[in-house]
Amino acid sequence: MSLDLVAQYLISQPFLHGAWVTILITVVSLFFGVLAGLVLALAQQTRFLPIKILTIAYLWLFRGTPVLFQIIFIYNVLPSFDIRFSAFWSGVIALSLNEGAYMAEIIRSGLQSVKKGQRVAGQALGLSHLSVLCWITLPQAARIVLPPMGNQMIGMLKTSALVSVIAVQDLLLVANQTASADFRYFEALCAAGIYYLGLTSIFMIAQGAMEVALDPKARRRRANGEAGLRAILRRILSNTTTAGGDNVR
Repeated sequence: MSLDLVAQYLISQPFLHGAWVTILITVVSLFFGVLAGLVLALAQQTRFLPIKILTIAYLWLFRGTPVLFQIIFIYNVLPSFDIRFSAFWSGVIALSLNEGAYMAEIIRSGLQSVKKGQRVAGQALGLSHLSVLCWITLPQAARIVLPPMGNQMIGMLKTSALVSVIAVQDLLLVANQTASADFRYFEALCAAGIYYLGLTSIFMIAQGAMEVALDPKARRRRANGEAGLRAILRRILSNTTTAGGDNVR
């Protein structure tokens, strides 16, 4: 094993580009996946039967087939119907559709956890259904769904490596190609693993920060701590001013 070679790989242009592509695929897929999940979660609560059936069929299809199958299907089969996407967008579309199916169940559970009485109270105050959703239901559901959504996001970062099978130059494909060129698989995969661990750690830290920001108890403790600190500072300044006045006298 050569640590110097691992360090060289880490700062090399192909690995930096591969890490950027991995981040881009993950972020774009998560954005569309969460958006699709929210739409599907709301569609599951509708009373219009055709929409509900279509939603259930979507969840059944994308939760019941492997992500790799979906990526290959979109990239290799859809062109037969004159529907063509680049390798990058084929991977993003497949990951987004798959992620949306799982996000839908997470978001649905969060929406259902908000008591119906709060929504009724909002409507009684004259709020529209959209306003109740935006200002009452979603803020409360966000605290509940954030931990499982965070796990899904971290899983998406690792699942994005599957796009390497359709020749997207992500981190895993770059590592594999580099190792194939000089047969230094250990060093190349170690460099890729370090990148994945670093990116996963960033996602975990961001998730923890968001959980603290959305936790009302943590906000109250922080507010009480800041209020206590201000009171101590005022007391110190007051004592200093009094002592200065005594010295003058």
